[in-house]
Formats: sequence, structure tokens, C-alpha cells
Amino acid sequence: MLSKVEVDDLADQLVSLYKAEFGGKPRGRFRISRKALCQIAGCKRIYPETTQALQRSLFERDYVLIDLDSFFAVLSARTFATYRRVGPALASASGNPSAGSFDHDLGSEDE
Repeated sequence: MLSKVEVDDLADQLVSLYKAEFGGKPRGRFRISRKALCQIAGCKRIYPETTQALQRSLFERDYVLIDLDSFFAVLSARTFATYRRVGPALASASGNPSAGSFDHDLGSEDE
């Protein structure tokens, strides 16, 4: 496993990639393979403990690391600020089969 300093350095490098121009975009979200992440980190494997530490380190910098098995995605944490929120009524309806379907509660496209 990488040390805290090494994980923080790796997080800084991923933030730099987020801010860099590549792939036809001036900056922004990207995906990185496990192999490429290992290359940057200078290790042979990325263990779950390292992934979790890297997620924490990036989150402290307002970024999110999502583990998608064969690759990782790096996004700004601000991306999620505008997502729809599930309110208490909808959340309680999801655990109650007699409350009806979500489509009915939200107004389905079929109506």
C-alpha cells in the first residue's frame, strides 16, 4: 500500500490531469485505466486500501474518484451539486410496495 504522502501526491497528479488540456477538452472529467494509474503511482497493483485512501484524498480536494472495476473516473465533486434529490416522501415510498410505483408518483412519460 502507498503511504499517505504518496497517496496525496497521486491525488495532486490526478487533479493536475483534471485541469490539463487533453482529449479535445480544455479540462474536466476523465477516465484512467488501472494500468495507467499504477504507472503514475509507480506500483504494480492498486489495492482496495489504496483506492479508498485516494478517494478520501481527492474528496478533500473537491474531486471524486469512482472505481468502475477496469478503470477509474475522476470528476469534480461540484458536478453532483445540481443532481436531483430524493426527498423523504419518495424515499419512504420506495420501501413501501403498497405506495405504488415511482413512475406513478413522479408522473411517468406514458401519462
